[in-house]
Amino acid sequence: MSLEGKVAVVTGATRGCGRAIAVELGRAGATVYVTGRTTRETVSPMKRPETIEETGELVEAAGGRAIVVRCDFTSQSDVDALKARIESEVDGIDLLVDDVWGGDMYFHFDAPFWETPLEDALNLTHNALDTHLIALHKLLPLVVARRGLVLEVTDGDNDDYVGAGLPYYVAKCGIRALGRALGVELKKNDCVGLAVTPGFLRSESMLDAFEVTEDNWRDAVGKIAPVDFKISETPYLLARGVAALAQDPAVSRFAGQTLASWTLMKEYGYTDIDGDRPDFGRWITEVRNAGKDPATTPPDDYR
Repeated sequence: MSLEGKVAVVTGATRGCGRAIAVELGRAGATVYVTGRTTRETVSPMKRPETIEETGELVEAAGGRAIVVRCDFTSQSDVDALKARIESEVDGIDLLVDDVWGGDMYFHFDAPFWETPLEDALNLTHNALDTHLIALHKLLPLVVARRGLVLEVTDGDNDDYVGAGLPYYVAKCGIRALGRALGVELKKNDCVGLAVTPGFLRSESMLDAFEVTEDNWRDAVGKIAPVDFKISETPYLLARGVAALAQDPAVSRFAGQTLASWTLMKEYGYTDIDGDRPDFGRWITEVRNAGKDPATTPPDDYR
């Protein structure tokens, strides 16, 4: 199968999973609206170097068609303009991937919530939740027109609290809740909605934080990075799963669920772009939650 003739919109496509998802959808033949805030002329508050133009070029290099549109999903007028452009160019959306985040500079995991700035908490939830609601409210009519698929991108496949701070927890649980609700609401219109999540992600910002690159990332394990980083994955592990979901004629069987990259990897039989098969979910269950020492547990059985 392929996504030839299909139209996808990826929000937050500037970097990380959003970028990789846009590329893999393009590789499968889709026309991809690549949306985000950072362009070669305009830097977002994230102050990262990646741009939506670069993502568009990667989509095109992979064989897809990229339509690059700057859009700040905290701005209703920006999303209205995006919707108007899509309506002027195509007759609907086959796949909406809602990957907006923008909360890195606002979350605190090393202090009690009441000792952190309330403004940061409110900004985080605004960027992480309001943006998804705005995107859904404006763009869902175009998805319904094509009986399409909506994927909400979150962090984690369950609501267990892992100590990343209350606002972060609320935001990521909220996205999973959207996936559950969309599974019910979109079914009424012959559409499908669910949520997806990566594992321990080797995103551009994560590699920078650990002072490594994709070529030498293992050098950070147990030093700057926690030991769990040895079961990390590139953004393409989830992206390949998203592309598989978009091509699955029986995708409705997953409606309302939250599917992890490692679950999708096993369901559809693919690997990460380096040929690896990192199963972060199994690692958490069998090592971290079982009380084993991750520093002395060989990673090979989980890769």
